[in-house]
Amino acid sequence: MRPPCRPLPADGRFLQAVGPTPLVPVRLDAEGPTIWCKLEFLNPSGSTKDRIARYMLEKAWRLGELCPGGEVIEASSGSTSIALALACAQMGLRFTAVMPEGVTGERLITIRAYGGDVVLVPRESGVRGAIARAEELALERKAFAPRQFENPDNAEAHRVWTGQEILSQVPGGLVHGVVSGVGTGGTVVGLYQAFAEAGCAVTAFVARPIAGLGCDIECCSFSPRVPGVVDGISKLYRDADMPGRVELDVSDELAMGTARALIRRGFPVGPSSGLNYAAAVEAAKRLGPGAQVVTVFPDRMERYFSTELIQQTPLTRGAA
Repeated sequence: MRPPCRPLPADGRFLQAVGPTPLVPVRLDAEGPTIWCKLEFLNPSGSTKDRIARYMLEKAWRLGELCPGGEVIEASSGSTSIALALACAQMGLRFTAVMPEGVTGERLITIRAYGGDVVLVPRESGVRGAIARAEELALERKAFAPRQFENPDNAEAHRVWTGQEILSQVPGGLVHGVVSGVGTGGTVVGLYQAFAEAGCAVTAFVARPIAGLGCDIECCSFSPRVPGVVDGISKLYRDADMPGRVELDVSDELAMGTARALIRRGFPVGPSSGLNYAAAVEAAKRLGPGAQVVTVFPDRMERYFSTELIQQTPLTRGAA
């Protein structure tokens, strides 16, 4: 007997009609390499997290784990919560985001505008504290918990969706290097798997933002100035899944400066795009001439208007 499968809601829902985001060549330095950049900030909620939100919720809906009026609870410092809030609004679901205190007001406003609720945990408990609280709430309310940091569907969304788009867009269908920071790890793991399974001799480069101002790289944790890149939380990011991966340390000053330079070129991006691009330039240099290196611009600058990315941006025309 065929297992039960619930059809997706259709009324007023545009997520199914969302097309591929562009993949464009970007070269900030005339002497530097060209990097192929996936413009994920053009997704409906403004980030690449739309892909995992849609993929995980639609799968849960088909399996009967979600139904109209059901509740979704997730721990997220920002972009995933915004993406889930939009997707839940489209699907007639209730959404609660669990976030550490101190996240930008723009994120809170956006989630609430979509009809979502926000539960804040103490700043010092961080993302781990948010994950623990989300688990408690999901159990109490019998809500669906996507668990983005451990759910294999996170990486799967990028393997079967984002990666296939890139392979159809990049010249010759070849990728030699893929570059991304690691929050949940889903993006870099999924893209690497997509390219490797397609026959590309691809190297995964993992970008790590490192706090500057005299801090020893060997003892520093990831920089809090580049949101969405978290050390040691992902259960999806494992060495065995990306043999030969290379970690690239990027100073947070370089990441922020590169993001501002991208904005000045008309790319409305956040700090993680600066991190990814700066690391991709280094990856291209290591791979040598002719290498096609792909990275993603994960989210939009509007959620950073109150942060130093924008507040400390020089106002002189042409400044980076």
